[in-house]
Amino acid sequence: MLYLTKDDIQKCFSMRDAIEADKKALELYSKGKTSIPLRTNINIPEKNGQNLYMPGFVGGESAAAGIKIVSVYPDNITKGLPSVPATMIVLNPETGVVSAMLDGTYLTQLRTGAISGAATELMSNKDSSIMALIGTGGQGAAQLEAVLTVRPIKEVRIFDIDFERASKFAEDMKDHFPQVKMIPCKSAEETVTGADVITTVTTSKRSTFDANWVKNGAHINAVGAYTPEMCELPSAILPKAKTIIFDTLDGVWSESGDFLQPLEKGLIDKSIVNGDLGQLVSGEISGRITKEEISIFETVGTAALDVYVAGQIVDKAKSSSVGKEI
Repeated sequence: MLYLTKDDIQKCFSMRDAIEADKKALELYSKGKTSIPLRTNINIPEKNGQNLYMPGFVGGESAAAGIKIVSVYPDNITKGLPSVPATMIVLNPETGVVSAMLDGTYLTQLRTGAISGAATELMSNKDSSIMALIGTGGQGAAQLEAVLTVRPIKEVRIFDIDFERASKFAEDMKDHFPQVKMIPCKSAEETVTGADVITTVTTSKRSTFDANWVKNGAHINAVGAYTPEMCELPSAILPKAKTIIFDTLDGVWSESGDFLQPLEKGLIDKSIVNGDLGQLVSGEISGRITKEEISIFETVGTAALDVYVAGQIVDKAKSSSVGKEI
């Protein structure tokens, strides 16, 4: 069995690789080539913990199977351990034998950033040069890298409810992307106004910006609202958008407060959505038509991304002789 750390993955699998893998995974999902059961949650109240099990299978020429295990133990921070440890187990789809184990935390960051990169590549204006990033938590760096991979971004405006954290994040990102101007901002308005690509990746339960701040032609990646209670998008922005795409239709309509809350209030109906990203990848539906329209991509994630991307990472690692056999 092959064991791959974060460093191993970074040695052999780039953000561009992840973007292409995400596109293929969602195309296969859209075509019904996947089997993704509901996530199993096991609560451990006496330990203030929760274990989440996310299995899946993706068919096609590069079939992949596996399960991601994510634990949420807030008290781990007092023990010097990660509060949300994650591990990805990859199975040989031909035999069912475990073939690899990966750092699940980095895999999640990579595939989640990459799906925003894929959406930005397919939906935003090609000459987009200013990015707004709202949220600098564990997902922030991958979200930024993904957009920089697909668009000629010259300036990134960064906002977080903690300005010191936004400033530190900006300094860290300057080291990784010295050619890009990183600007920590003290308000969401300063961050969003005039931005070509806006990415929100927070745990907020109320809108993170005002619809009036969004310029014509902007593209929005809404990443953080993966429960009905969470909400990053102002409901007023939804009717303004000409193109709205989900990572998975059933996933977003089941989980994301960005759309469930305005739907329940009668502010929108389901016809507002054009389709899912897999349909856009395959050409079944079209995306942006004009430079002036606003586009929105909403993602809540799916185990199809974890399973397929992990399978691609393992293939690349083996061909590159990366990782440790155990």
